[in-house]
Amino acid sequence: MSDSSDNPAGPVLEARDLKRTFREGALNVEVLRGIDLAIRPGERVAIVGASGAGKSSLLSLLAGLDQPTEGEVWLAGERFSRLGERRRGLLRNRHLGFVYQAHHLLPEFSAVVNVAMPLIIRRLPRAQAEAKAAELLERVGLSHRLAHRPGELSGGERQRVAIARALVSRPGVVLADEPTGNLDTRSTEAIFQAMLELNQEIGAAIVLVTHDLELAARMDRTLHIADGLITD
Repeated sequence: MSDSSDNPAGPVLEARDLKRTFREGALNVEVLRGIDLAIRPGERVAIVGASGAGKSSLLSLLAGLDQPTEGEVWLAGERFSRLGERRRGLLRNRHLGFVYQAHHLLPEFSAVVNVAMPLIIRRLPRAQAEAKAAELLERVGLSHRLAHRPGELSGGERQRVAIARALVSRPGVVLADEPTGNLDTRSTEAIFQAMLELNQEIGAAIVLVTHDLELAARMDRTLHIADGLITD
């Protein structure tokens, strides 16, 4: 585990001896076997590894969407993995943003409402939430698509909407699980650049799970997972 003594604020997201075992019939399958990880404010970290190595399981644990068999996750100085569901949800809404390979946009709502949704859930006045959403959509080059629903957007445009949604609440960390996996080379570069630019402007750390080693090499550091362990 990284020493936080050179950063007075400490890690914004941290895993301590994280283990996850699943039951398959009569067998216990160890997916994660003791992960130590510290993400510092504004840092850009790639996580790579073969299919089945535990990348997505790790991201689910970091997001508080699954519970570790052993170990702990800390988010913004709180023991995130041991909180009750309500408090965990509040902390997730305030400090985490998510971008997935499938955009998970709400098909019945416009782009601006989709992006505003985390703020609406936080009970920010609707007009204020949509104004902040429109500002983020402009930053990712979609000011002309505010009123369009997801079905009226291209794949790359939908992912840019998803990035804007992930960052609209100015979270400490964005967790991105193969966000460019379904996109062509041109769209992949546009999405990646949008993430990096907003990372610099807003200061959110990025944890990127990817099979694309060229993208991973452009992050601050790359972590390799094999057999449920970080190998470097």
